Amino acid sequence: MRKQQRGLSLIGLILVSAVVVGLAVVGMKVAPTVIEYFTILKQVKTIANSGVSTVAEVRRAYDRMASADYTESITGADLEVSKEGNDIVISFAYPKKIHIAGNVSICIDYAGSSRGSGPAF
Repeated sequence: MRKQQRGLSLIGLILVSAVVVGLAVVGMKVAPTVIEYFTILKQVKTIANSGVSTVAEVRRAYDRMASADYTESITGADLEVSKEGNDIVISFAYPKKIHIAGNVSICIDYAGSSRGSGPAF
């Protein structure tokens, strides 16, 4: 009787490794944009809770915070400022195109608001 061999063949190992490396590369390219989005969201929520009262003050405060944190995807002019009751609500939306390789890119539409509990992708 011959025993059946078990395990991963060399070609299987190469294919699995290629998929893992591909996913790691995509993850490493997408992670900075996600971190930047959460930084922008934190800045917007901080400004909304700081007690500023005019649109110009909100935009100036965001531009100061953005220059300190190097968030360059949006500026203070890109923010939409509205008032709900006595609270100022700041919202934003922007697309981010991430080059992967060759002619392959990923486009992520980020959107967020100072109102609400979590992020909205």
